[in-house]
Amino acid sequence: MNDTLLKLLKQVDTPTVCNAIEVAQGKRGFNDFTRSTMLTSHPDAPAMVGYARTARIAAVAPPTEAPEVIKARRMDYYRHMSEGPRPAIAVVEDVDFPHCIGAFWGEINTTVHKGLGLSGTLTNGVMRDLGDVPDGYPVVAGSIGPSHGFVHVKEIGEPVTIFGMRVADGDLVHADRHGALVIPPEVIPELEAAIRKLLDTESLILEPARKEGFDFEAFEAAWAEFEAART
Repeated sequence: MNDTLLKLLKQVDTPTVCNAIEVAQGKRGFNDFTRSTMLTSHPDAPAMVGYARTARIAAVAPPTEAPEVIKARRMDYYRHMSEGPRPAIAVVEDVDFPHCIGAFWGEINTTVHKGLGLSGTLTNGVMRDLGDVPDGYPVVAGSIGPSHGFVHVKEIGEPVTIFGMRVADGDLVHADRHGALVIPPEVIPELEAAIRKLLDTESLILEPARKEGFDFEAFEAAWAEFEAART
């Protein structure tokens, strides 16, 4: 992913990227995206884009492994998050889902992750400390809650599932208040052109619809031009 594409991806929302992937693929049916309503710590923040750094956590029940094992794995987790290509996103599955109670993503942990060079978090789990999550580090999560429970790291660097979307460590992820998607590697060389084509095509219907005097005849003409541009 070059700098020009990265800049463009940060400027557009996730639905736009979802549609643009279909433009790049030349067909409908792209389905590597989250299924369900998600919440975000910064609703007005730009989209986060980055390579996934994956892990699994749990919090409902205390860990059964020895404390020194849990502590060592926690440090291995932060080491993993600090490494790898940038930009990067922490993509963390809470295995207690759909009964998640442990807010791993509060003021301290988000600040640490931002300091380690990550661009945000995508999780099916819980966030808290809204208002104290640092600017420039959005969290897109499954729920909001007050407690950290018995939160502990279970696995690091393995494929995870976030609301039906499978994410492997290193996958390129785009996420915002709408949810998230994994960008297929094969479309990356075509994605910038596809996004620009999509935006130009949408303007054929949006610009007339926003003008004074827009009526059915104007719609019919605009829609015909819009449909022709999409084929």
